Parts: sequence; C-alpha cells; structure tokens
Amino acid sequence: MEEKTYSMPRIGDKAPEFKAVTTQGNINFPADYSGSWVILFSHPADFTPVCTSEFITFASLEKKFNEANCKLVGLSVDGLYSHIAWLRTIKEKIEYKGMKNVEVNFPLIEDITMEVAKTYGMLQPGESSTKAVRAVFFIDPKGIIRTIIYYPLSLGRNFDELYRVLIGLQTADAFSVALPADWRPGDDVIVPTAGSCGVAKERMENKTEMKCYDWFFCTKKLDKEDVFKTVLKK
Repeated sequence: MEEKTYSMPRIGDKAPEFKAVTTQGNINFPADYSGSWVILFSHPADFTPVCTSEFITFASLEKKFNEANCKLVGLSVDGLYSHIAWLRTIKEKIEYKGMKNVEVNFPLIEDITMEVAKTYGMLQPGESSTKAVRAVFFIDPKGIIRTIIYYPLSLGRNFDELYRVLIGLQTADAFSVALPADWRPGDDVIVPTAGSCGVAKERMENKTEMKCYDWFFCTKKLDKEDVFKTVLKK
C-alpha cells in the first residue's frame, strides 16, 4: 500500500480541517472557532517537564489571550485518558514560578493516530518520528494561517513572544501598517512603502505625521492605548 504523503501548510493557507476528540469534548476545527483567532500548538508528550511548564503557563495566560479574541487549542499524540490524568496532576501537584492549582480549561486534542500532527507538519523526523515538536500556528478569524513557529523538543516556548505576535498581527490588520524589529505596543509602526515617485518625493519633502529615513522607510506613532482599545475592544 502506498504511504500517504502530506504537504505542510504554509502562511496564507486555509487551516487544514479536522474533527477530533479533546479533553473538552469533540471539536470540528477550524469551523468551531470561526470569528476568533486561534493558537493551535503541539507538545511532544504528556507527563514531561518542559511540556508541563508550558501548559501551566498557557493555562495561566488563557484569560489574557481570550481578551484578545484568541482561543487556545493544544495537541499531542498521546491518548485522551493520558491527557486527563496529566492535566489532573498539573492541577493537584505541580507548582511552577508561583503558579499552582492551575486548571487547564482549553481543549487538548487526542492524536494517537498522528493524523493531525502529520497534516500540520508537527512531526519532524530529524527531531523525532514519534513525538510532535513544539509547533505553533496562529489562525485568524477567517481560518487562514497567519504565522507558524517551530521549537525543538528541548526548548520551551517564549510566551511573551506568542502574545506579541498575536497583538502584532491584529495591529497590522487593524491599522494597515507593518511592524519593525522588536516592535511592542506603543512603538512606532511602519507606513506602507510609497507606491509612486510622486508619493515618495512628497514624503521626503513635506513635514507630515511620518518620520522618513528614506523614501521607502517611513514610520509613524501609534499609541499603545489605541492598539489595545482596538485589539481588546475596550
């Protein structure tokens, strides 16, 4: 029998669809999350220390992500009962960086067939053929993949960066801007590059709200309050 081949999804693709059993019941992905941003992330295995630290952190930050209209969905190739037992252990026994009695309320997908992991390119044979690497997919309210980040088995994720990416994507969409290196809410943003010689000349010669380093590189201020008022709908 010919082995099934998988094409890894890319930024700009529709998120591959699947139905799955999770610790919060059955889901139809991404249809069940239409209208919300989603972070779909994989971890190598239950009852492992790096994954445990990540789940405690994700669960502690879930409200913060939810306030930015983002839902969390986890996945590993372990079974449902293993998931349930591990999450109970996290709540009842584990303390990490002052976080304890943490209950994981977002769904954790059972993927013992590895079908979802293979579809999303979460298995990296050079790292492991039986465990999913720490993949992170940012999926927008229309079901489009907007960012993909991969971490190896040995390195836990940076949660400040995951939140920064989420807010950055929403800011770029809402204000039609690009964001420079190390951007944080409140920093200057990049104005789209001039599309004609006339616009480029005007930007360089006239004093506007923009600061132009050259015709192709102009920035403007965008207040932190305006970013969060728009992103958090406050």
